[in-house]
Amino acid sequence: MAPRVFLITGTSTGFGAELVKVVLENGDYVVATARKSSSLSFPGTTDTNSLLVDLDVTDTSSINKAFEAALKKFKKVDVVVNNAGYGLSGEFESLSEKQIRTQMEVNFFGLINVTRRALEVMREQKTGGRIQQVTSVGGQVGFPTYSIYCASKWAVEGFSEAVQKEQKPEWNIHLTCIEPGGFRTDWAGRSMQFGENKNPAYDHIDAKANAKKRNGTQAGDPAKAAKVFYELAVMKDPPMRCAVGTDAYAALTNKVKEYGENVKRFEKQTNSTDVDGYKAPS
Repeated sequence: MAPRVFLITGTSTGFGAELVKVVLENGDYVVATARKSSSLSFPGTTDTNSLLVDLDVTDTSSINKAFEAALKKFKKVDVVVNNAGYGLSGEFESLSEKQIRTQMEVNFFGLINVTRRALEVMREQKTGGRIQQVTSVGGQVGFPTYSIYCASKWAVEGFSEAVQKEQKPEWNIHLTCIEPGGFRTDWAGRSMQFGENKNPAYDHIDAKANAKKRNGTQAGDPAKAAKVFYELAVMKDPPMRCAVGTDAYAALTNKVKEYGENVKRFEKQTNSTDVDGYKAPS
């Protein structure tokens, strides 16, 4: 089988950097991207198996140039991994309008623009493809001080689920939301942004101290997560979503239980609103 070509955003650290290594170890090819690709360096890269390219997800021309470079070198793109993103922490009322919009610009609008180009390329090449959206357990469960981060990830989840249902089966394009829990990456450390305007009403919460305390103590090993990302990418029929991490598994198991109980609890109210005599289509 010919090597698969992976295009991965945000490969300077964390999951992205680890996934590049796993892809190369498995004999596949990689287009590793970052805003400054000149800073990237990975073991085992050669002129044959890799390409390092600048890609800023907030700039559509940068996205298009990265795909053009990938196609020029490898003639195809089999897997696109939307990994670029960052965390914004702070009580909602302590976040500035600019911080909120930038979080959505990178984590949501940037991702959907990469996805748009990926769909076009994969459909045109007629060989199918995989698009992995690295969301978060915070794309299914709300966590305090991460309201806008969670909003950006929930947005990606809903977007991806709907887009998957728009695809013709013969296109063989599969989208998967990967939902990591806490991992020992830079996410909660150097990469984290915090609220600019601390609202004094929230004297019971210290977002910065909480993040610092958690950083480096998380359960997850990024190198092990990257192996799961790769496994999902090469599956014949990958899932719509997959949690990654024992804490993500526990949180989602609890969430599903709560959802089920809530649906049943308000069943009477939910089912009381049909027009008299209405018959649901079969």
